Amino acid sequence: MKFQFAPDVQEKANDIIKTLELDYIDSSRIFYMRSYGSKANAYARIWELPRVWQMTLNLEPHYVIEVLSHNFDPLPEEEKEKIIIHELLHIPKKFTGALVPHKCFGKRVVGAKSVNKLHKEYKKKKRQTF
Repeated sequence: MKFQFAPDVQEKANDIIKTLELDYIDSSRIFYMRSYGSKANAYARIWELPRVWQMTLNLEPHYVIEVLSHNFDPLPEEEKEKIIIHELLHIPKKFTGALVPHKCFGKRVVGAKSVNKLHKEYKKKKRQTF
């Protein structure tokens, strides 16, 4: 499998973070990669730096958002935005290095409903800036 930095995804994610005022997200500690050759059916995935590595290397929490080129790249822009929002929702409000699961205590935390709500808000705010 090959990886390369994905500045286009980073630019879009930073715009989403700024527009939606997701102030708890430190965008300087999120990296964006595009992978090639994966057999996974996912469009994207998020990776955390585990606490043991943070402590060992004396680093703050960091995340990597990986988009799988063969599934992500052909999508329309709106779908790409929703996927990026979905991955950003996995980052906890305290930016601890952990990940928010799709479901917690039987309640869906990260899913289509929350993604669509934020995407609608994102589009509305983008229209207001023009």
